[in-house]
Amino acid sequence: MGLSYQSSRAGALVGGFMLLFSVFLPGLFSHLGHASPSTFSEWNTPKPRHSRLLKSALQRQSPIPDQSDLWAPLTDEGWRPCVDSSKDSSLPGESEGYIQVFLDGGLNQQRMGICDAVAVAKFLNATLVIPHLEINPVWKDSSSFVDIFDVDHFINVLKDDISIVKELPAEFSWSTREYYATAIRATRVKTAPVHASAKWYLDNVLPVLQSYGIAAIAPFSHRLAFENLPDEIQRLRCKVNFQALTFVPHIRALGDALISRLRYPSNRKDSKEANYLSLTTDANVQGPMKFVVLHLRFDKDMAAHSACDFGGGKAEKLALAKYRQVLWQGRVLNSQFTDEELRSQGRCPLTPEEIGLLLAALGFDNNTRLYLASHKVYGGVARISTLRSLFPLMEDKKSLTSGNELAQIKGKASLLAAVDYYVSMHSDIFISASPGNMHNAIVGHRTYENLKTIRPNMALLGQLFMNKSIIWSDFQQATVEGHLNRQGQIRLRKPKQSIYTYPAPDCVCHA
Repeated sequence: MGLSYQSSRAGALVGGFMLLFSVFLPGLFSHLGHASPSTFSEWNTPKPRHSRLLKSALQRQSPIPDQSDLWAPLTDEGWRPCVDSSKDSSLPGESEGYIQVFLDGGLNQQRMGICDAVAVAKFLNATLVIPHLEINPVWKDSSSFVDIFDVDHFINVLKDDISIVKELPAEFSWSTREYYATAIRATRVKTAPVHASAKWYLDNVLPVLQSYGIAAIAPFSHRLAFENLPDEIQRLRCKVNFQALTFVPHIRALGDALISRLRYPSNRKDSKEANYLSLTTDANVQGPMKFVVLHLRFDKDMAAHSACDFGGGKAEKLALAKYRQVLWQGRVLNSQFTDEELRSQGRCPLTPEEIGLLLAALGFDNNTRLYLASHKVYGGVARISTLRSLFPLMEDKKSLTSGNELAQIKGKASLLAAVDYYVSMHSDIFISASPGNMHNAIVGHRTYENLKTIRPNMALLGQLFMNKSIIWSDFQQATVEGHLNRQGQIRLRKPKQSIYTYPAPDCVCHA
């Protein structure tokens, strides 16, 4: 990576000191310990749970000789995107009416809903109104479709597939979210089952369209099946996801600036002081550096819902149990199992310490450029101190930008997630610490583009981390062997699996 062995040792030593400070002087981090306001102490500064492995990983004294291909791109196995509309595809002569959908959830759940809405409009011969994105009850983000996605690009890419309008004509201007919130309305369809078939929409929504000229479907998330649909509809869903949905220019510009600063860190000081819109990306003498994006989903919801033990002591266990009771009235399936049972089944999200040990075992050293894509980490700075000690060159949106650059998206979870999504799609390697909507969306998109994506073997890692006597060389060997075929190779979609996570063979075909 162009840095000397001495600088590598120095980075490790600095990281080691940071770790010691977080463990022995927790007061330094106490003000950052809460992911959300609370009236009680939710956690004690967690000590490293795998101290033996961590010590060896910090020293990195046993490199694996056959890891020269660590950064190598995926082998071309002959798979190609195949989502272009058929030559016979054309818009219907007359639209049956207007389709409105109201989408809840986070960015990636809404993204899937948009794709499904296009598909439903297609087989109903309807005109799609640009989808309405509901305010997220957790993140309180009111960003609309046009705040996140390039609406003109969206309409243009799909112009030969369906008719799309930005807003309803005056005669239907009454059809709003507020209108449907105040009473039962004949034009609202609110009984769409999860993973409904195309026949269900033809039987239940088409008559509403034909009677009133408009149908508003809410709720709509996950309301279209992945099976028994024409190939044309499946390819259209992928076309929307991978081609039509691009982010607005200022999101792409900020993302490009972050990518430039990751690849050319020597230019970072000057570029941070400049406005990112006028940033140039001239290559320096060393050339571009490679970087990994780590999606660290370790927020309070994830920690509580998993029902796993994360080393925060009795206070943390009580706090997460109380949180489960408030949000889900205690109805969390995992809570009936012990921590050991959950870990052996791979049902616990990896902690920042554990994902750091995984990366170190795979061969990433402390000169690795690591971009942290996450919104909030439960436990704050103290929780990620071990990860930073292993990878002192770790960056995130805040560390790579100035306050002015982030002002336009500050406090807007969907826009922040969009920046992370964009950077993730331009990284050399992507890895996620746990499954979820962001993980699934990025894995599917990178599969479509044939990009290297490491999928942690959760069951294997759970068992390895429970073995407190395991030595570093054995942990490293087992980890490498357990991830040889989990680096982005094509996996064919199985029945009922999401086409957005597994685009082959529906949308990625073997040439």
